[in-house]
Amino acid sequence: MSAASFAEAARVLAGVSAWALGWRPEEFWRATPDELAASLNGPAPSSSAPPDTQAIAALRTMFPDPVETPDG
Repeated sequence: MSAASFAEAARVLAGVSAWALGWRPEEFWRATPDELAASLNGPAPSSSAPPDTQAIAALRTMFPDPVETPDG
C-alpha cells in the first residue's frame, strides 16, 4: 500500500468512525485495527442462552459486591 492510498484509507476510516461511533481523531488513532473492526462490526451473534436465575445466584455468591463503608 502506498503512502497516498494509506492516507486516503485512514481519512475515510477516521470519518466513518467519527460518524458511526462518535470517535474523535485521538480515539481513532489510538485504536488498534482489531478494535476498529470490532467496533464497526458490532458484537458477534451469540448462540448461547442468557444465564438463568440459578446461574446468576451462583455468580453472586462467587463474586459478591464489596460492602459499602460510611466513608465510601
